[in-house]
Amino acid sequence: MTGTPPPVDLRAEGLGVRIGAATLLDSVSLAFAPGRITGLLGPNGAGKTTLLRAVAGLTRPSAGRVLLDGEDLHALTARRRARRVAFMEQQADTRLSLTVHQVVELGRTPHRGRWPVPPNSAADAHERSVIAEAVAAADIGHLLDRSWPTLSGGERQRVQLARALVQEPDVLLLDEPTNHLDLRHQLGFLATVRGLGITTVAALHDLELAAAYCDEAAVLLDGRLVAHGRSSEVLTSPMIADVYGVDATVERHPLHDRPHIRWNGLLPEGTSP
Repeated sequence: MTGTPPPVDLRAEGLGVRIGAATLLDSVSLAFAPGRITGLLGPNGAGKTTLLRAVAGLTRPSAGRVLLDGEDLHALTARRRARRVAFMEQQADTRLSLTVHQVVELGRTPHRGRWPVPPNSAADAHERSVIAEAVAAADIGHLLDRSWPTLSGGERQRVQLARALVQEPDVLLLDEPTNHLDLRHQLGFLATVRGLGITTVAALHDLELAAAYCDEAAVLLDGRLVAHGRSSEVLTSPMIADVYGVDATVERHPLHDRPHIRWNGLLPEGTSP
């Protein structure tokens, strides 16, 4: 995690995912902003998690491909993918009674060989440094000796961020990362991610958080990409009405040049403002 990773070229080309007769993603093509945060937006069932899992290499597409620096990501071995792409799921669980420190260390697995890292070696010093940085970034130093099953949902989210960071990824994929966090930790979490300089794709339900922290936004509806671009250009009243069925006024935030969304109420189905 030491140093900012080099910019990467991450893109989906004609990506489709089908399960049986159901089409979960339909011809999705987009390039993700290098070194920036792209907010993946859309209502429940729009295809956000499916897209993240396909980009992570966990769901094989029925059509199209995911390219990482020109390579087909699904053609890479799982180990090579894990060295470059970290995926933080909505719900992470384990039946093993691991300590928080042990959970974070699991993120180093793709970088380790068959033999343990020799104590007091350069490799050992690097591992300890990477883990310490990730622990500090996620603000979990006080949790390291705790048992994983005793953690709250919000504490688990922050531990999983640290585990993802110790992979030293070029790409960070986050599925509803602020779900279990209180307001302070939501803001702190996204501010931390924004400061990393890692190419990040985050599925978010909260459009205000997306407006405040995401450089770009990609909007999905019924498995199709319906909008993609700078957050200030995508987060508009017509888009919110069309995609979410909500009447909203989008203004400029009084303290910074980002969209601020004021909710006015639900729209009757099949209407727009």
